[in-house]
Amino acid sequence: MSATGAVFDRLLVLGIATHDIQRVRIPDGQVEQLYDGTGRAPDGILMIGDTVYWTTMGASVKDPDIPGEAGRDYGAANGGVHAIDRDGGNRRDLTGRGSVVTGKQIAFDGVDRLYWGDREGLRVSSIRLDGTDRRDEVINPPAPDKMAECVGVAIDAAAGHLYWTQKGPAKGGRGRIFRAGLSVPEGESANRRTDIEVLWEDLPEPIDLEIYDGDLYWTDRGAPPLGNTLNRAALPAAGQPGATPEVLADGFREAIGLAVDSVAIYVSDLSGRIRRIGRDGSDTLLTHLGGPVTGIYGLEASR
Repeated sequence: MSATGAVFDRLLVLGIATHDIQRVRIPDGQVEQLYDGTGRAPDGILMIGDTVYWTTMGASVKDPDIPGEAGRDYGAANGGVHAIDRDGGNRRDLTGRGSVVTGKQIAFDGVDRLYWGDREGLRVSSIRLDGTDRRDEVINPPAPDKMAECVGVAIDAAAGHLYWTQKGPAKGGRGRIFRAGLSVPEGESANRRTDIEVLWEDLPEPIDLEIYDGDLYWTDRGAPPLGNTLNRAALPAAGQPGATPEVLADGFREAIGLAVDSVAIYVSDLSGRIRRIGRDGSDTLLTHLGGPVTGIYGLEASR
């Protein structure tokens, strides 16, 4: 979640096939590589202080009889959460082997914890910035049609809330966005929580989330007309469902990452394009990286 009034001058960008982190300059879209060697299938990224953190989904097994992403099995627990210094040095792994199945979007609570979605792990987990005290916050029971898989995450630290997406089947129109407290209620467990709210349901296929100035933004890679879109809705009051979202932009090619500041929203997709959706109604192509892009993160000029 970026600070109200923030204006980005660069984006950190993950190449899922190239296994690298790139910096994209705003507004001219010039690109330079920050780090090569993220690990297989990087997905979520952010920067805290002088440290860049990211997640990986890990290696998949491809079924040659099933075309596209649907034929990739990410069920092996070989994903992770990783970090480097801002200059690209001092690589380290925050999570141990086998502790993450498929790391997805990652978020910061503003104090000392990182939260991430673990898609095939059917959970949302967290860890301290130094890699200690890993814990599960939400664990779903297995369900058909990918209905239990957690993907995007966002933190409203002031309200003490965790938001996450469960996208459901591809192009299935059964996606949901949830909310719960940042910590498991006393006397309860990650797989048996009473504070979970379903805010939106029957969405095309919601992916990544961002909170800015009282609104929740999300990408959706589902079927048109409401899928492959950028969406916005006000954060609902406690116990209330979310209002009908406003579609801010459409026509993406498998929309994934987003970064939100005071003047624009940046959206990446699996075509390698990053679009800038201005709050003035403009919609421009910032850059086309040529290969699929997953997570992005905005940096202000002072960083």
